[in-house]
Amino acid sequence: MKTGMGDQKSGSARKAAAACGTALIVWAIASGAQAETIGGALIKAYLSNPDINTQRAAVRAADEGMPAANAGYLPTVKANANAGVSSTQGVPQSFGGGANGDLTTLPRGYGVTVQENIFNGEKTFNSVRKAESTVFGQREQLRYTEQTTLLSALTYYMDVMQNTAVLDLNNSNVEVLKEQLRQTKDRFNVGEVTRTDVAQAEASLADAQANYATARSTLETSIANYRQVIGDQPRRLAPVTPLARLIPRSLPLAISISQVEHPAITASMHGIDVALLNVKINEAALYPTVNLQASLNKTFDPPGFPGGLHELTGEIIGQVDIPIYDGGASFASIRQAKEQVSQQEMSTDSQREKVRAGVVAAWGANQISVSVVRARKAQVQAAEVALAGVREEAKVGQRTTLDVLNAQQTLLQARVALVQAQHDQVVNSYTLLSAIGRLSVRGLGLSVAEYDPSVHFNQVKTKQFGVRTPDGR
Repeated sequence: MKTGMGDQKSGSARKAAAACGTALIVWAIASGAQAETIGGALIKAYLSNPDINTQRAAVRAADEGMPAANAGYLPTVKANANAGVSSTQGVPQSFGGGANGDLTTLPRGYGVTVQENIFNGEKTFNSVRKAESTVFGQREQLRYTEQTTLLSALTYYMDVMQNTAVLDLNNSNVEVLKEQLRQTKDRFNVGEVTRTDVAQAEASLADAQANYATARSTLETSIANYRQVIGDQPRRLAPVTPLARLIPRSLPLAISISQVEHPAITASMHGIDVALLNVKINEAALYPTVNLQASLNKTFDPPGFPGGLHELTGEIIGQVDIPIYDGGASFASIRQAKEQVSQQEMSTDSQREKVRAGVVAAWGANQISVSVVRARKAQVQAAEVALAGVREEAKVGQRTTLDVLNAQQTLLQARVALVQAQHDQVVNSYTLLSAIGRLSVRGLGLSVAEYDPSVHFNQVKTKQFGVRTPDGR
């Protein structure tokens, strides 16, 4: 029995060394040259995540507002054509009428009309500015979506590593408890322990097996989340270290950066610009509208005249429309737009406070991460010493089987807590970078071409013809 306990101690030590280290490298599913790095995973998410691609499409859709607004500066040109039959009675023969006084003609014609707006209360000018601010706001929304997606990808990457390590720890615990149960039965057979000790060992093994099944289910869930965000199955994940160089030196500096750079705030500020310009656009309804229209028409066989005649007419007309009364609709729309400005301003203030609170929370969580990891390592070391001591004392009858099982469970919980603390240390550092608005492929130095929304914008902002998008659709 003494030899068996010694073998168990030696095997447990080897399992402990394999399952619990001092760095996140113990979490790697399988390290090596072919391991998936966090950089590679984030690049996959950046390129293929449907949420990011959806928001990119939203930005491109907003880009089309620019040529639509610029159209207000350009003339509208319309062509027209007509054809018909005209019958006139009582027309003398001297004027082309028939024997019964009827005259039938086939009037037809074509023409072109050009209309240009001269003045509309700066509606077109403000519409262009509004379209531009809308585009900028959508770009900030895209940056926010990219940021949240990258953070989700990092979190699920770490979840897979954490839950893999927890599953391994639970599996090792099951194996240890199986050996513990076997040895307890052997000791029961020779009368060293009672049936109660055997039952306690069996209960502990059953609990460990249930925990293993739960850990396996949790890992499967994290793998599904990983695939959803990153777009690929996790295979061999390389370890990740917490961010340090990208973190601001102090909390006040972090808050200051967030108030200027966080995409949720900048997007909301562009929303204020859009709301203010919308007021000006509605105010244009109170101003006169000046239009210039030119037309050229040619008509053949005009009604009431015999065949063979045609006429060519051209005209240039200047038109001024002065609003006088519309039932108050224009004034109501202006007041409504002003209230929407106030609403957007208050929403922006609220967003600033939310971002600030998020930075404070993320800063605190990131600051304590190092201390938590250090404490968890000490806890694991102490639990290992305690378990070894309890086992030695159990050999000479100073400890019961339950004491050994409890010490084993305490060590398992300490190891799981360390794995979770190491997971949280990495996630908290990335969360803080996201909270200040600097979690991006450029900020992280990822080796991927950054999506440039200005390319599509420049392709379509002056586009006047064609229904195909720049990518050929």
